[in-house]
Amino acid sequence: MEEKGSTLVQILAVALCLTAFGFAIAAERRRSTGIIETDKFNATYCVYDSDVATGYGVGAFLFLLSSQSLLMGVTKCMCFGKPLAPGGNRAWSIIYFASSWLTFLIAEACLIAGATKNAYHTKYRHVVYAQNWTCESLRKGVFIAGAVFVVFTMILNVYYYMYFAKATGQAARKTNKPNPTVGMAGYA
Repeated sequence: MEEKGSTLVQILAVALCLTAFGFAIAAERRRSTGIIETDKFNATYCVYDSDVATGYGVGAFLFLLSSQSLLMGVTKCMCFGKPLAPGGNRAWSIIYFASSWLTFLIAEACLIAGATKNAYHTKYRHVVYAQNWTCESLRKGVFIAGAVFVVFTMILNVYYYMYFAKATGQAARKTNKPNPTVGMAGYA
C-alpha cells in the first residue's frame, strides 16, 4: 500500500488556499476607486472610497502564507527529516516543491503589491491642476492574478505533499527489508 500522507494536512492546506482565493477575489471586486472633487478654493483633488480591498488583499496574503508554512512545516521543507527514496516519487516531489515555491512567491507578490497600491491610493489625495485628469486607481487584474497563482500553488502543494509522502514511505519500507549481502572475507 502506497503512502498518501495525512488527509488532515491536505484538507487544511486546501482550505487555507481556498480562503486566500476567496479573499483575493473579494479584494478585486472591492478595489478603491477615486472621484475628482473641487474644494472651496477651486482646487481639484481625488477622493477615494473604502479601503476594504487592502484588508482583503492582506488577508489573502496571510492565508496563503499559512498554507505554505503548514505544508513546509509538516514536510520539514524537504531538507530535514526522513530521506526521500530514490526514484520517480522523489523526482516529482522535487519538481512540485520548486514549482509550488515559484507560484507561491508570484501569488504573494501580486497580493501584497495590490494591497499596498490600493492602500496608497486610498490614503493620499493629490491636488490636481490639469483639465482632463483622472484619479489613479489600482489596475484591474492584480488581485485576480494573485488568485490564479493561489490556485496554482494549491494544486502544486497537493501534488508535492502526495509525492513527498510516497517517497518518504518508500524510504521507510526499504530500510526494513533484509538486504542480501556478499561476504568479503577470504576463503581459509
